[in-house]
Amino acid sequence: MDCRHIVAASLLIPRPLLLLGRRRGGKVTEITIQAREPAKGCLDNSRLHNYIQGMGKKTDKTVEFDSLEQEVYLNLWRTYDRLRALEEEVFGPRGITSQQYNVLRLLAAHHPEPVPTLTIANQMISKSPDITRMLDKLENGSLILRTRPAENRRLVLISITKNGLDLLNNIALPLKQCHEKQLGHLSQRELEQLASLLRVARKPHEEEKKLWS
Repeated sequence: MDCRHIVAASLLIPRPLLLLGRRRGGKVTEITIQAREPAKGCLDNSRLHNYIQGMGKKTDKTVEFDSLEQEVYLNLWRTYDRLRALEEEVFGPRGITSQQYNVLRLLAAHHPEPVPTLTIANQMISKSPDITRMLDKLENGSLILRTRPAENRRLVLISITKNGLDLLNNIALPLKQCHEKQLGHLSQRELEQLASLLRVARKPHEEEKKLWS
């Protein structure tokens, strides 16, 4: 065995143990591992008998936050991510997103009256960077209809189609079951408290004309 292999192997041996090699004819022919005698003042003395036993043990690490506000915010983010994954199991197979669903729900509430595009944008739960593209996809799927009044060609009115209403009806029960799966483990009192706290938390950041309850 090459001496370099001895050195490399010795690096893997815990410090309380000693790697010994026996030479014959200039070559190492035997390797033994022997307990190292404790030396006075040695830093390893106090851990001599439990050094190896403690190796490989995992210690629980607590996530540290810069502030309580950060902890709450990241918990909200994590909670949203977990709940959204369940929601996508409902919307994904039906070819729509949660934002597109909210547009259809808003239009259904005004049906049969059409709704101006600006009104839809203001009443969205989350802001969409491109409301026009979202409406394009819904129109391509025959879920909405866009019209321009003759007296004001710049105004675009949106109405939900029969296909859109049928989709909402078909998705109603699976979505209700999804919400129960998301938050059904909370009591009614806990749900009411959570809803109240969330309203209080976002109120200073809501635009006055876009209050959402």
